[in-house]
Amino acid sequence: MKIAIIGSRGYPYVYSGYETFVKELGERLARRGIDVTVYCHRGLFTQHPRQLNGLRLVYLPTIESKVLSQFLHSVQAVVHACFHRFDLILAVNSANGPFGLITRLFGIPTVINVDGLEWLRPKWRGMGARYFRWASRMATKWFDGVVTDSEEMRKIYLREFAAESTMIAYGGNIGEFSDPAKLSKWGLFPGEYYLIVGRLVPDNNAGCIIREFIRSTTSRKLVIVGDVPYADPYARSIKRENDSRLVFTGYVNDGEELAALYQHCCAYFHGHEFGGTNPSLLQALAQGCAVIALDTVFSREVLVSDQHGLYFGKEEGSLFRVIEQVEANPQVLADLRVKARDRIREAYTWDRITDQYCQLFENLLKTGYAS
Repeated sequence: MKIAIIGSRGYPYVYSGYETFVKELGERLARRGIDVTVYCHRGLFTQHPRQLNGLRLVYLPTIESKVLSQFLHSVQAVVHACFHRFDLILAVNSANGPFGLITRLFGIPTVINVDGLEWLRPKWRGMGARYFRWASRMATKWFDGVVTDSEEMRKIYLREFAAESTMIAYGGNIGEFSDPAKLSKWGLFPGEYYLIVGRLVPDNNAGCIIREFIRSTTSRKLVIVGDVPYADPYARSIKRENDSRLVFTGYVNDGEELAALYQHCCAYFHGHEFGGTNPSLLQALAQGCAVIALDTVFSREVLVSDQHGLYFGKEEGSLFRVIEQVEANPQVLADLRVKARDRIREAYTWDRITDQYCQLFENLLKTGYAS
């Protein structure tokens, strides 16, 4: 089987969930004997090897723009792939939904992973939101297979677009023990801080979490890992919060340092709102974190309601009360830490996810149907 993967920044440029998905799935597909080509943004790489870790790589230029870079790159990648005899094309990002018309004209089977509810995210107001909703609808019309990464997202696509999809979740890698000495870089000690990991954008709700934390009486710190790669008033306002317990690390690119931050936190706050199966939430579980999550259908699906996490709402006082409760009864968080990794082993290993994608590809090539 010879497949192309388009729609991400490329490999091995691990910047967000899409790139991690391409790395974890692509490498496993290659080890199973599948010929995998990943399309990459030329400008993001200083070196341009044609092969790496069993994956073939194609580099195409684009205009580096927050709005247009991925769109323009995907157009080129789809056209290029259509002329290079792939058995199947896998696209990521619902923004690429209209391009299924091109692959259909060439008779190439296609699958798209549509990810989250991009049209609801605050950064895509106006035309951006309308485009994402339209593109998501087009994905259900022109692609041969649509993958949603949670059961709740599958229900949303069925309700919003009257379209069935195949649910294949995201994956997580269970982390080995990380040296707590790695925390000294920020003056931290095991169990003495709460943690947020994610981009500083409104729908990740770091601002809400920070405000509620500041109201609390805890002596622990709150470590905020992440930023945005562009000037942004929301991110600036968060970083202006004045409390001695706040620790802003910015991006943490060292994998061992990040693993240590996860593994030795008192609890991980998960504020992501519009995704399906969120990579940061799975990473927290895989590293053995106690999770306190924004109460969404997506969080409850991953955490099996109350079995693997606690919840807070966006209303004033909600998270404050949860923090005060766990400070008074720390055994609650200790119990969650003990069983966190069990949830990954049960449903979210990358090998399990790869099995499901292989089955999807085989079904599509044999019968023309994704399931």
